[in-house]
Amino acid sequence: VKLKNVLNVYEARLTKFKYLAGDYLSLADLNHVSTTLCLGATPHASLFDAYPHVKAWWTDLLAKPSVQKVAALMKP
Repeated sequence: VKLKNVLNVYEARLTKFKYLAGDYLSLADLNHVSTTLCLGATPHASLFDAYPHVKAWWTDLLAKPSVQKVAALMKP
């Protein structure tokens, strides 16, 4: 329930801006990378499907080379 509340806030924010702090990538977005990567490895990953702007934001972040490097470091 708490995660859904946060995702509702993010969805509303991302309907107005490309990233959480505005139209530029910032620490506000990068701060979510490790946690969201972990979430993506759980059965709850499909939760993003109900939030199209959050899903697009996350897809955009995953395309960043820096995020791909972090993701590679987190794999066992």
